[in-house]
Amino acid sequence: MESAALSRIGLAGLAVMGQNLALNIAEKGFPISVYNRTTSKVDETLDRAAVEGNLPVSGQYSPRDFVLSIQRPRSLIILVKAGAPVDQTIDAFSEYMEPGDCIIDGGNEWYQNTERRISEAEQKGLLYLGMGVSGGEEGARNGPSLMPGGSFQAYDNIKDILGKVAAQVEDGPCVTYIGEGGSGNFVKMVHNGIEYGDMQLISEAYDVLKNVGGLSNEELAEIFTEWNRGELESFLVEITSDIFRVKDEFGDGELVDKILDKTGMKGTGKWTVQQAAELSVAAPTIAASLDCRYLSGLKDERENAAKVLREAGLKEDIGSASSGIDKKRLVDDVRQALYASKICSYAQGMNLLRAKSLEKGWNLNFGELARIWKGGCIIRAVFLDRIKKAYQRNPDLASLVVDPEFAKEMVQRQAAWRRVVGLAVSAGISTPGMCASLAYFDTYRRARLPANLVQAQRDLFGAHTYERTDRPGAYHTEWTKLARKNN
Repeated sequence: MESAALSRIGLAGLAVMGQNLALNIAEKGFPISVYNRTTSKVDETLDRAAVEGNLPVSGQYSPRDFVLSIQRPRSLIILVKAGAPVDQTIDAFSEYMEPGDCIIDGGNEWYQNTERRISEAEQKGLLYLGMGVSGGEEGARNGPSLMPGGSFQAYDNIKDILGKVAAQVEDGPCVTYIGEGGSGNFVKMVHNGIEYGDMQLISEAYDVLKNVGGLSNEELAEIFTEWNRGELESFLVEITSDIFRVKDEFGDGELVDKILDKTGMKGTGKWTVQQAAELSVAAPTIAASLDCRYLSGLKDERENAAKVLREAGLKEDIGSASSGIDKKRLVDDVRQALYASKICSYAQGMNLLRAKSLEKGWNLNFGELARIWKGGCIIRAVFLDRIKKAYQRNPDLASLVVDPEFAKEMVQRQAAWRRVVGLAVSAGISTPGMCASLAYFDTYRRARLPANLVQAQRDLFGAHTYERTDRPGAYHTEWTKLARKNN
């Protein structure tokens, strides 16, 4: 009788994401206990549970009551701010937990913090999962993409719950056991890095279409709606078409034109770029998107620079670049440039995951990662199914760029891609994401690069030696002496 009254799972941290995930779990038929330090959030969640279908949610008002209200082996999801608040929450609950119980951190946590907490939990006999949750508030309520990593036993204990709560696509729920250690958090971090790249590329497509093509918001809404019916079909393209349709309630025109051009960030994009550098993985599209967020923050400096350079004689060339533009062709070229650039951005993210998987022995399944991103999450897109198939064809694929299907598409789109980038450059419109993707493609596809000269320079000033193309071994040359002798 006692166990029948207990909840199947618990969730602590009832900001909007936490509330929505708790209600999602309850709606799927799993009784859940909820807790928050600010008790009004517990009451708010209980009120929502009553309104949204008398859902089986039990409110608890102390860490002890919360832990003891859950059936053993207990599984507790925590959704609090990353860093010290997670450690404080774990300390508050763990004194009432028993060996075999599990803590699941659903926040955007730095993967090494998760690895530390796994070993601290093990010392108390507790299990631990670091679980990436993507999809925002709507995803949390209706079906997110879930990326749990850490204890497999902990995952197994709640596999049935996660499978029902996650977004559902034709080949299963958008959840899988990612791997050991902090792999779940790391995969979510890279997901967010890819998201940065995606959003930057879409904003560049908008910039070119608006400022070179002269398209109105109404036309842009239609174009993005049309794009969302084809190869670019995705959550981000869909919401972009919606954004262009929203009128400003305080004046004429559309709201998008009144939004200050400064982009915020939480840190996962920065972590992704730092990890890429640590692992010697080129991720220029993701790095460019991060740089653009930094530059967007310099609003006052940019306004001053525009004034100073205008006074110095800089003329805006947008008008001349856009004169005589075939709008229909421009729209089609930008669509192709956006698609090709996205492939490069995803290739960079997957290569970073592969490098980390090799370093940590996580044995990540890249096809499966692409599959669980097909629904629920912010980067969900139709072409993720094709990425999944690419890794199914070849699990050791060096890069998406050399998958036969994607390679064909890149080649077919490169002329349009180059036209868009060239047009933007001549108009003085920055397209750092598209340029970074194109440079990545052009560098990766070339059998020989000018790196031979860089290595010669390194050998001249630092005696770093070099290898030759025609014979084995390491060589050093007295470059300056020989150059002067031959002069």
